[in-house]
Amino acid sequence: MTLPRRGLRAIAALSIAVCLTAACSNSSSTESASTGGGTYNIWDPYPQFDDSSDWVKLLTKCGTDAGVTVKRTGYDTTDLTNKALLAAQQGNSPDVLIVDNPVVSTLAEAGVLNTTENTAGIEPNLLAAGQLDGKSYGIPIGANTLALYYNKKVLDAAKVDPATVKDWASLTAALEKVKAAGKKGITFSAIGTEEGSFQFLPWFWGSGAQLTQLDSAQGVAALTLWTDWLKKGYAPNSVLNNTQTTSWQEFATGDYAFSENGTWQLANAKKAGFEYGIIPIPSQAGGTAPAPTGGEFVTAPVQTDTKRYATTDKLIACLSSSDNALTTDTTLSYVAATAAVQDKQVAANPDLKVWVEAVKAAKGRTSDNLGTKYPKISEPLWNAFQSALSGGKTPADALKAAQTTAASATK
Repeated sequence: MTLPRRGLRAIAALSIAVCLTAACSNSSSTESASTGGGTYNIWDPYPQFDDSSDWVKLLTKCGTDAGVTVKRTGYDTTDLTNKALLAAQQGNSPDVLIVDNPVVSTLAEAGVLNTTENTAGIEPNLLAAGQLDGKSYGIPIGANTLALYYNKKVLDAAKVDPATVKDWASLTAALEKVKAAGKKGITFSAIGTEEGSFQFLPWFWGSGAQLTQLDSAQGVAALTLWTDWLKKGYAPNSVLNNTQTTSWQEFATGDYAFSENGTWQLANAKKAGFEYGIIPIPSQAGGTAPAPTGGEFVTAPVQTDTKRYATTDKLIACLSSSDNALTTDTTLSYVAATAAVQDKQVAANPDLKVWVEAVKAAKGRTSDNLGTKYPKISEPLWNAFQSALSGGKTPADALKAAQTTAASATK
């Protein structure tokens, strides 16, 4: 799932070639030629965009440039996955399918997607979210991720310089000072869903832990960090039920020093009524922790009529051009998938610098070839931190049980 999005930002700057193994091996000049007009279907997970939006205007323009008519349909993210699988079974997949990055491996494993070639220029950590067994099945159109927002007034009152927060120890020390000054420390989402796992992963990965071994000493250290914050009153018990939205609402009261949240809250931050700043989530030993990437991939589903692929290539090339990425920047909230466009984004808006740094350090939840194993690991993980934060188990025992469950589910 892609966590709360307010649009699509900075489509990657490159041209790709779609290659279904069977289609490429049997290609001919006839098969690779454009069908010369007609209607091409594009499905995306942005039902909030209507025909007047920059996004739909871009899709229409890409169709016009390719000499075809684009028929676009926006679905809810979960609904889109189910419809894509059903359409593949029925042999009527869309020509272009834009899906949340963890879904790519599911669709690839099901044989729904073509492989993607010529992905030079895309940041490897972002591309990895759409790879399975060494093959790429689409390109990221951008990414969002997590960082720490801070309330400058609260930190000033506690005599905390946010620039000194470089690792877990300095962050915890800052929270201690904030509490001593009569304010609240940090709010985040630890709800028992994928949203909670998304928020725990920067701390888990920032300890050096791996998803293949949930109960490692590093993983226990990460969960202990969270449980200690609750025990000492640095974080509220409400984190157990907080979504990223309700967590943000707590921060927006002006009482909290820090909020773990994403790029999608930038517009709300500007409306909060207090001076704020953003710093990367620190790893245990220092430096930026790897946060998970949110965002979608543009993919080319398998078609029985392989002659359509040439025009599909043109549509995807248009959607992935740097010119179009910059054109749509004003209303979108993603960081680009290529360094060249990221640099242009920062030049146009210096506030994005911290987000670009966070995206550069981020990693896909299905990376490391986890693919469809990831959901079977994530659920035991969120059950573990729910159990530990509520006091039901120690961090070590909670993660030991989670590892047993995950290992059995991913055999």
